[in-house]
Amino acid sequence: MEESGKKKKLGELLVEAGLITKQQLEYALKSQRQMGGTLGEALVRLGYAEEEEILRALSTQQGIPYVNLERIKIPPEVQKELDLSTVRKKRVLPLGYEGKALVLGMVDLTDMEAISEIEFKTGKPVKQVVISTHQFREALRFFEKNGYGLVPLELKEGKIGDQVLEKSIDSLLAALVELKGQDLHLSAGAIPSVRVDNEIRRLTLPALTPAEVEDMVFKILTPAQKEKFEETCELDFAYSIQGVGRFRCNLYKQRGSIAFTARHVVEDIPSMEELGLPDFIRDFALKVSGLILIVGPNGHGKSTTLACMVDIINTERRANIITIEDPIEFTHKHKNSNVNQREVGMDTKSFADGLRHIFRQNPDVIVIGELRDFESISIALTAAETGHLVMGTLHANSATQAVDRIIDIFPPNQQPQVRAQLADCLLLVFSQRLVRRADGRGRVLAWEKMSTSIRVRNAIREGKQHILRSLMQTNLEELVSIDWTLAELVASGKVKYEEAIKYVDNINYFNDLLKLRGVYR
Repeated sequence: MEESGKKKKLGELLVEAGLITKQQLEYALKSQRQMGGTLGEALVRLGYAEEEEILRALSTQQGIPYVNLERIKIPPEVQKELDLSTVRKKRVLPLGYEGKALVLGMVDLTDMEAISEIEFKTGKPVKQVVISTHQFREALRFFEKNGYGLVPLELKEGKIGDQVLEKSIDSLLAALVELKGQDLHLSAGAIPSVRVDNEIRRLTLPALTPAEVEDMVFKILTPAQKEKFEETCELDFAYSIQGVGRFRCNLYKQRGSIAFTARHVVEDIPSMEELGLPDFIRDFALKVSGLILIVGPNGHGKSTTLACMVDIINTERRANIITIEDPIEFTHKHKNSNVNQREVGMDTKSFADGLRHIFRQNPDVIVIGELRDFESISIALTAAETGHLVMGTLHANSATQAVDRIIDIFPPNQQPQVRAQLADCLLLVFSQRLVRRADGRGRVLAWEKMSTSIRVRNAIREGKQHILRSLMQTNLEELVSIDWTLAELVASGKVKYEEAIKYVDNINYFNDLLKLRGVYR
């Protein structure tokens, strides 16, 4: 998807066609220089253009046709023209023959070195055609499942397993569950996609029009939900399909049209062992007062860890647990404790409103789905100080950054008081990432820990959180860097080194930890 200097550039064509702006092109070129790949891949990654739009522009620019892999079948003998390692490395795919020439599908038409190498290996001239990145990846997955050069490559349009996909929310959510994915994404002009093990995969359906997305989504909304969305252009809601599952949904607008995201919520609450949580999580869950924060980016299991901790309390304590969630993801049954779950928008107007009156409800444990504003955090600190156990999630990249985020949300004149409150009531900050397994089958938990101690309390009170970051490299019980758990995962063969370094905090410390475990890079 790269431009050629002898012809009108790809970016210029897209700007002239009104598909992107000049500003978007400049930012995409900057992203391409930073992250590599082609300009087209950068535009898709940033959400500025859809792949089909870029392929059409690229075909016009280069005078080379593009091929939809879902509409052809590639026999085993054609596949064997190239070994799989070359296919992967060069991002090419032998498609067939035209006379004596080998028809070669290419993701990047500018890779002249690949053409020369393949002509030399096969002894045949090459005829280039354009293929899409997502269909090329689907082809690789087909080979992983069925073998390379053994059966015809056939990407069946509109089919997942034995299920024929329809343009309906229920059908696409069922496909999400079958693929063991986390999220479904729908937006106008884009092919429906799912997130599987934190990687976006396109479903085998055509791109959706704005009218199709609106029709699909509005069919599952209640009149009240539809009215709220039309007023605010935003909507969070839960949706269930009998026999399929429960989903946390978000509806919003982008570029004047509707977009939809749904996350699959597992009905059964996983155990600590299933999640790979360390034993100390149980000990902290059973504390009677203080503040526990579960932090990390979206899609890395914070809500699931929080639900597991609530289930531990529900099973082992006799307590009154009140949760405020947006929306409710895991449904807790009353065990030895009472669990009263309140959903924002249905049972209370906001997190702040729900927390404002929570002390009258006689809680022992307060669970906040997400700490996101000044008032919620202020009430949570007060509750933790006054003898309640408060647990919640927070968006932060590390345990120490979580402390910074809480303090920074307050005005400067209140920050010394907040530092003192936080130093006194903070029990644990547990930062987590889900990292792809070495065998490609799912993800495994890597974590970071900051728990209470005299040195931690003093550092927070004095505004010296940066000291805690460096102390994480000294093997203290209360301060464990994510580098330590990542090194354990690499040394045990659960995670590849190349995957782990995407999440490390200090690469030198990480490599030293590997050497101590007998792994040398």
